[in-house]
Amino acid sequence: MAHMAITVGFDLDMTLIDSRPGIRACYQELSQRTGTYIDADLAVTRLGPPLAEELINWFPAEEIETVADVYREMYPTIAIAATPALPGAREAIAAVREAGGRAIVVTAKYEPNAKLHLAHLGIEPDAVIGDLWAEQKAEALREHDAAVYVGDHVGDVRGARTAGALSVAVATGPCPPEELRSAGADVVLRDLTEFPGWFSDYRPARA
Repeated sequence: MAHMAITVGFDLDMTLIDSRPGIRACYQELSQRTGTYIDADLAVTRLGPPLAEELINWFPAEEIETVADVYREMYPTIAIAATPALPGAREAIAAVREAGGRAIVVTAKYEPNAKLHLAHLGIEPDAVIGDLWAEQKAEALREHDAAVYVGDHVGDVRGARTAGALSVAVATGPCPPEELRSAGADVVLRDLTEFPGWFSDYRPARA
């Protein structure tokens, strides 16, 4: 009997990649270029939400769009090479592929820059959809018929639940396990190294 190929969505920042060093460097450079103080160390403790939600802490509302453009433009030269994959990221995507499934990335990050990160790291998902945060992520998850969404933030949990997908949370980002659980995560893993084992148990149960 043929089984439907499963689609699993993954978040990018702090789920598949440790984007802190690259983003920290970007904020430091942005601060220099604009002459505006930005606490880069603080900013990287709250990754997940869209760029504008962080910039509003440092810039007046009417400057956000312009400043965001400057940030996105310098991002490729500063952030990509500085950003490693998180432990288990490649293996998690491989586990989905080996099961005959599709792995997609759904992120709040600017889509061209999300694609640059994955290409640099040699991670090749079936699709990359950017510029979606929290509940908005459900649009892409539904469109691709994702049964599972893996992320590190309570916003990712809300996205999964809005899409009717199983919410798998990894405690590698700013949200501790108990916060992810109380937000409604169905499964909480320490990090993606635990994903292949979980996934192989999940599949037979689902079949």
